[in-house]
Amino acid sequence: MLSISLVTIALTNAQDTTTDSKFALGISTGYNRGFGVQMNATALRPLESLPLQIRFGIGYTTLDPGNSADARRIFINNATNGVPEEKARAFDYRLDFMLDANFMNSEASHIVFGPRYSSFKANFKYVGGNEDFDVTSKQFGLGLGAESQFRINDKLNLLAGIGLDYFFNSTLKGHDTSYSPDDDNVNPRNDNENNDQEFTYDDANDAIKQPSLMPRIFIGLVYKL
Repeated sequence: MLSISLVTIALTNAQDTTTDSKFALGISTGYNRGFGVQMNATALRPLESLPLQIRFGIGYTTLDPGNSADARRIFINNATNGVPEEKARAFDYRLDFMLDANFMNSEASHIVFGPRYSSFKANFKYVGGNEDFDVTSKQFGLGLGAESQFRINDKLNLLAGIGLDYFFNSTLKGHDTSYSPDDDNVNPRNDNENNDQEFTYDDANDAIKQPSLMPRIFIGLVYKL
């Protein structure tokens, strides 16, 4: 994910309190198997005894929805008329545990890991074919990454990092049909190209590009108050 981040950090003066409360707010844009934007909030030192930060983020990404012709056959019918238009987006929610690390000669480096959740929707429209439907899924996942900050001046750091999120297969729902990973499917369509056998979850999952492996590469800026 190529990313531009702007983070505002509020510090509590340690001379005035026995607890050092630190927080960060951020926004980023970039690439994560598609172009997206993310907002986040970070507790920089929630536990005094651990070199750990905790960050919660909400992101929005535009994605490749998949194969429009196969989506229509698997979720609607075997018609082929109309000009297909397709789009997809995903909202992702992430909780990052950020451990201090010294893998680079930088101002600050972190190993980042934590749970993920994705809300995905693909839309397929067939202009002139009288079809317009969504395919949706809700997925849990896990993520791992590494980040470093490089000092620019007293208040500004350059941020660079990489990561990989993995989302587990989940039920795909579209129109009045759904396909589940255990193939306990609802109203599956018949494959007229394969002796009218019912489509399976694997067929639907191949046609619809819901989040799975999601690599992230990003750079950005961190601003300290």
